[in-house]
Amino acid sequence: MGSKFKVDGSFWDIFPDASISVLTITGVDNKIRPEIMDKTQKLLDNSTLKSEKYLTEDTFSSNIIIQDWRQAFTKFKKKKGARSSIEALLKRVSQGQKFNSINPLVDIYNSISLEYGVPCGGEDLNMISDIMHLGTANGGESFMPLDSDKDEPALPGEVIYYDNEGAICRSFNWREAQRTMLTEDTNNAIMVIEAINEEQQIRGEQAILELKCRIQNLLGVEGQIEVFKKPRE
Repeated sequence: MGSKFKVDGSFWDIFPDASISVLTITGVDNKIRPEIMDKTQKLLDNSTLKSEKYLTEDTFSSNIIIQDWRQAFTKFKKKKGARSSIEALLKRVSQGQKFNSINPLVDIYNSISLEYGVPCGGEDLNMISDIMHLGTANGGESFMPLDSDKDEPALPGEVIYYDNEGAICRSFNWREAQRTMLTEDTNNAIMVIEAINEEQQIRGEQAILELKCRIQNLLGVEGQIEVFKKPRE
């Protein structure tokens, strides 16, 4: 199977030092089963404890991961209040909240995101029209967020994941579209880990290997990894 993912030049223009790690999975059973969910809940609980190492400062916004991603989000147009997905997860950790199981693939990628301190997301490959891109929006790309019946189109210059039908995620993976979300019926998936500097790249490339390993161990499916970096001129 050829690559179902592409990073546009417009993204590298903003983030030349970024690394985007992608795991493609086919033939997975993502059904919610008690024996699997017990294991993924333990993963979430353990990863929550491990994520506390990223919260060393008394002031939440002073932690380096939060600073890095907030700085990154100043480089493109976005909706007010948009934050990196890893900030949203670590905010919950800082407030002592517990993560409840959703479905196997979502639980596994959230456990990876927490443990490695990197943004991680996943989409149903069958719901993507042709190829999934990471780039900047022209503006007006259709986007129906989770738990909403109102179209919230992307802004011009916003960093988005998109396909032929519209935006898949806005502001990196700050918000996800209902159309491509991972569900119990998902059998083919594409998982993405984002890194925007050299230090994050190290964690991101470790994280994608562990993501592949956890999915293989828990769900019995071996994925295919690709790592995207700015092409050499």
